[in-house]
Amino acid sequence: MPTPDYRVRRATGDDVPATLDMKLAAWRETYATQRPASFFAAEAARRKQQIDWWARGLAAGAELWIAEDPSGRIVGCAGAGPAQDDDGDANLPFELQMLYVLEQAHGTGLGERLLDAAIGSKPALLWVLEDSPRARAFFHKHGFAPDGRREPLTGLWAGLHEIRMVRRAG
Repeated sequence: MPTPDYRVRRATGDDVPATLDMKLAAWRETYATQRPASFFAAEAARRKQQIDWWARGLAAGAELWIAEDPSGRIVGCAGAGPAQDDDGDANLPFELQMLYVLEQAHGTGLGERLLDAAIGSKPALLWVLEDSPRARAFFHKHGFAPDGRREPLTGLWAGLHEIRMVRRAG
């Protein structure tokens, strides 16, 4: 089966609503066994607040990359920026803050294209759910390794843990 011709581009403020819809769909696909239905309902209820927050960030220079299928439907997104690590012990300048791809695009190379658009081959860090073997394997394939940091999540994510993965120079 031929791989769809996905277009990866930098998002604009006009892309935010559709990107949030795609992100929530990706969360449903990925986290349905780890989160109750109320989690997704709460995220959907915050949509207006999130649209405003993301639009302000893009207007201030934040970068969000999206992938569109041939029909123009958003099927993936990635965002990165200066490392937000609270303790600075990783001593890395960039953080991959998100990377989501709908299941229909898994295995097509789209995740790699979005990763390249967001951070290229730069040294960086990211946080990933500990119980997310597919994501962890993807990041490992692209040079990231756990560095021993593990954090419990709070709020709607309570009961889950994230681990930090880092990719150093060289």
